[in-house]
Amino acid sequence: MKYKQIKWLILLTPTITIALWEYIRHAFLLPYISMDLGNILSPILVFLVTLIFLRHLFSVLERMQEELRETKTKKAALIEREKLARELHDGIAQSLFLLSVKMNKFGRKNQLEQDPDFQKIKQTLQHVHEDTRQAITNLKYSPNEEPLSWTEMIHQFIAEIKKQHFMEVHLEWGIQEDTLSSKEKVELFACVKEAVMNVIKHAKTNQIWIYANELDTGWVCQIKDKGIGFATEKIPFNNGYGLQIIKDRVKDMNWAFSIKRKEDTTIIEIKKENK
Repeated sequence: MKYKQIKWLILLTPTITIALWEYIRHAFLLPYISMDLGNILSPILVFLVTLIFLRHLFSVLERMQEELRETKTKKAALIEREKLARELHDGIAQSLFLLSVKMNKFGRKNQLEQDPDFQKIKQTLQHVHEDTRQAITNLKYSPNEEPLSWTEMIHQFIAEIKKQHFMEVHLEWGIQEDTLSSKEKVELFACVKEAVMNVIKHAKTNQIWIYANELDTGWVCQIKDKGIGFATEKIPFNNGYGLQIIKDRVKDMNWAFSIKRKEDTTIIEIKKENK
């Protein structure tokens, strides 16, 4: 029922009640009810009708007004969040990106790419940049909206990769929502994203396979591609900054990490074994 209809019902119900009562009283009840008694019953009848019917309409009207206030509050909050997201994007995010570019140039110029301390600084900067971008993304959603589930976020990311990079991504995801903690979900998702982007940047292939399954002792996640692989048997962590990020994240979570070249397939594996 619409807001305007409820208001008209509230206004007209007492009038219609009195009109019907007076018609029935004069047409059918005059031999049984005196005029004085009828006049006394009129306000009682209106009160009972109001109590029985209009109270419900008033509650519906109050609920609609409350929903309208909540909608306005949500809209105002979303506008402020979008404004803050734009400020973060135009300010901190762009500054971090520019700083990252300058650091890369500085590292190449001074031959610091193999320096562990320099790599740690780059890694920290990369994590801050990722956290900032995640904060910008979170600000674009109303806090009162139901957020995407972890599994839905993974499928959404894969859909974006297919659309933006024209990649064929074969996804088989069997890890349930309640298997991992909140921090584990964030870290595993970040590792998968970094591995996929690493394939896009360096593997020179348009196909990726992602498998994730639960085990009796934990779970395992594999990212596979049939790209160019590695020129040597030694994994180039120093040259592959994305691989180093994954390795460090996995180490911080006490998970197992491995990367290998089997025949013509590169396999990155992240595994957790419950102790």
